[in-house]
Amino acid sequence: MDTTIRNATPKDAERILEIYAYYVEHTAVSFEYTVPTLSEFQNRMKKTLECYPYLVIEADGRIQGYAYAGSFIGRAAYRHSCEMTIYLDHRFQKQGLGRKLYEALESRLKEMGFLNLYACIGVPETEDEYLNRNSADFHAHLGYTKAGTFHKCGYKFHRWYDMIWMEKIIGAHQ
Repeated sequence: MDTTIRNATPKDAERILEIYAYYVEHTAVSFEYTVPTLSEFQNRMKKTLECYPYLVIEADGRIQGYAYAGSFIGRAAYRHSCEMTIYLDHRFQKQGLGRKLYEALESRLKEMGFLNLYACIGVPETEDEYLNRNSADFHAHLGYTKAGTFHKCGYKFHRWYDMIWMEKIIGAHQ
């Protein structure tokens, strides 16, 4: 499979939203209940692109995933930290695309002077048809460690889910 990683643009929003919609409608990976409109999604992308990298991975010329960083908490003292997000087309998981995409994003963030990366991940007490531990396992495999748990804080599909924060330090704190 021929892959390319490049900067996302608002023109990519329709395909990116198509990928994200699956997770909103069929999983508890996203705690959103309704899929954003294309316009709302484009605005989210534009806001992110003002300060952070937003990348897509194409396989054989078609976008099959995206990842971006965003503000962590939103206060000046956290300016060396950011929150990470990644979504792959659910039919293209476990093919190495996520690793390539996250490594590219982490490299960009390190060049920009970020030191701390955080991921907010929904996890089930017991895996079910809406949520498994794949995202937590993916992050652990890439060197993220669990920093904390919020118990039964997300409610979707008439079930309670935990949320964990995972972190990865990518630079020296001086």
